[in-house]
Order: sequence, then structure tokens, then C-alpha cells
Amino acid sequence: MNSNSQSANSSDTYSQRLADIVGTAIALITLTLPVFIISHYSSPDVQNNQQNLSYHLVRSNK
Repeated sequence: MNSNSQSANSSDTYSQRLADIVGTAIALITLTLPVFIISHYSSPDVQNNQQNLSYHLVRSNK
């Protein structure tokens, strides 16, 4: 009777370990895959169209 409970416990431990590994792999793919896809499809020739902002303050002598 004891050997049966050990076998079931061992199987549960293996299943839990496998589920942890698969879950970790899915999490890593979910976090890294979008970054690689965005970097692959983004254009390397992006122009920086940022305008310099300058404010001219007018001083009034009142």
C-alpha cells in the first residue's frame, strides 16, 4: 500500500515540475518574443523629426 502512494506522489511531483518548466517557458516567450518581433520589423532608417523648441520671451518695460 505504501509503494502505491509513493508512486502517485512521485508522479504528482513530476507533473508539478513539468508544469513549472512549461509555465516558465511560456512566460519567457511572452516577455521576449514581442521585443524581437518589434526590433525585426522596425525600420533602421528612422528619421529623427524632433524640432528644437525655443521660447522667445518678450520683456515689456512698463
